Amino acid sequence: MDEKIENNVKTILIVDDEEPIVDILAHNLKKEGYNTISASDGLTAVDVALEQKPDLILLDIMLPKLDGLSVCKRIKNSLNVPILMLTAKDAEIDKILGLELGADDYITKPFSVRELMARVKANLRKVDAVSNNQIQNAKVENKKKDSKIIVGDLELDLDKFEVKVRGEIMDLTLREFEVLKFLASQPEQVVTRETLLEKVWGYEYYGDIRTVDVTVRRIREKIEKDTSAPKILITKRGVGYYIAN
Repeated sequence: MDEKIENNVKTILIVDDEEPIVDILAHNLKKEGYNTISASDGLTAVDVALEQKPDLILLDIMLPKLDGLSVCKRIKNSLNVPILMLTAKDAEIDKILGLELGADDYITKPFSVRELMARVKANLRKVDAVSNNQIQNAKVENKKKDSKIIVGDLELDLDKFEVKVRGEIMDLTLREFEVLKFLASQPEQVVTRETLLEKVWGYEYYGDIRTVDVTVRRIREKIEKDTSAPKILITKRGVGYYIAN
């Protein structure tokens, strides 16, 4: 296990029981200027994450002692850290981005190093942007009128990162909030999945649009009375999504 040696650069925790994969990831991440630490089983991963508080976690699903999905859930209960799941099972996306887990992203094996690095950078940029936004909100207290978006039954408080539907607070992850914010800022305007990937996930390329679909489905589970007949977050078949007035 590597030690966290510098505090002025981002540290990434690599969790995988295949040493060659850990070595390849660590080598390429260090080339990009990141610190790396690692764990080869689920229980160790949880301990390392809680102790060292990395800036991002690359987490394999198939792990000894404790599987990756359980690791994700345990870490998310204590830390607000972006988790990018690594999986050889393409069909696992529903679980990876499932309601109870809160994973931020996923990539299937085999993957290109270039694609993985793009996703790592995108997720770290998103965290930095949110952090900077929170600092600005703390400094500027006189812009309350602009700090809320209200569309029909949906209300977003941009200062608190809080969503209310018919006055009831909904428990959304940061990624879910950002999707709603982007759509609600332009109600009735259909936004393509590719645009959401670019603007919300921050990808420098068009990734897997199922990431968007699963996240939207997850949001609907929380904000809609009937997910089979949504009234707030609407699908424009073959095009994308929009927020209804």
